[in-house]
Amino acid sequence: MVDARQPRDAGLAPAELAGDLRDDALVLLAEAVDVQGAVEVVVLVLEDAREPALGLDLERLPVEVGRPQDGTLGAPEPEALAVEDEQARFLPEILDACAGLATIVEEVASSRAMPLVLGGDHSIALGTLAGLRAAAGQAGGVIWIDAHGDLNTPASSPTGNVHGMPLAAALGLAGNAFSHPGLALPAVKPGRVVLLGVRSLDPAERALIRETGIRAITMTEIDRIGIERAITEAIDRVSGSGFVHVSLDLDALHPAVTACVAPPVKGGLTYREAHLACEDLAESGVVGSLELVEVNPILDRENGSAATAVELAASALGQSIL
Repeated sequence: MVDARQPRDAGLAPAELAGDLRDDALVLLAEAVDVQGAVEVVVLVLEDAREPALGLDLERLPVEVGRPQDGTLGAPEPEALAVEDEQARFLPEILDACAGLATIVEEVASSRAMPLVLGGDHSIALGTLAGLRAAAGQAGGVIWIDAHGDLNTPASSPTGNVHGMPLAAALGLAGNAFSHPGLALPAVKPGRVVLLGVRSLDPAERALIRETGIRAITMTEIDRIGIERAITEAIDRVSGSGFVHVSLDLDALHPAVTACVAPPVKGGLTYREAHLACEDLAESGVVGSLELVEVNPILDRENGSAATAVELAASALGQSIL
């Protein structure tokens, strides 16, 4: 098990190592960037690897789980900060937190471990992807499962919320404002980016998708071709050298399934569609890392959405019915 030596967190493993992970290569990590009001999903603390974490039946996973790392990448309270730029709110603090995350991701990925990143809002993915890119020495691919594109820039964003910009930043398309010595960017290639389940895009995001050739598999297309064909195409598209990462925003699911997200967007993936997608990702053998974001306990109902997040993680890690 990798020894991070620091109470920070997150991770991933290069795609070429996905089928050659160490026996104890699943590293459970927790992280939060709550500058914009998002809160961490959960901090997984396992006193013993045989004990379940939030209902995650570790003994049913096809990989031995070693002792997890525990910790939170914190951020200052937003009330204590001054907004320097309304077009990219709290960006300096978010970049610092993402750089800390990237450092740990790089360490874990370089050790051939497969980490599970749990987070607050989707801005943390910038740190995850930058860490992967640093470990691999080259850009990779990502399946971005989300209701939104997260492809805005400070110039195009209607809100100034950075959680609507991380994929554009990871592509190196968000401008110089996202430059940071601790972030290796660009981290992913447009031709190896797939948006899955997207159904809410701003005009600038639509234009960027057309200009760059990013593959966007909308909910309309999933309705027509089915989730299995959609995820198969996504896997084929992102596979290649460097790394393959899956970043799952819980708002990709229908709000009736995940009440914890804000703002909710109707018409998302069903519970079974989401599980089948995760099961197919596990069976593909190419995914080297997984990230789940946007579980807000304040909005959750009896921890139902948090439980769904754990169940999806288990499916993505290879847990099956039989």
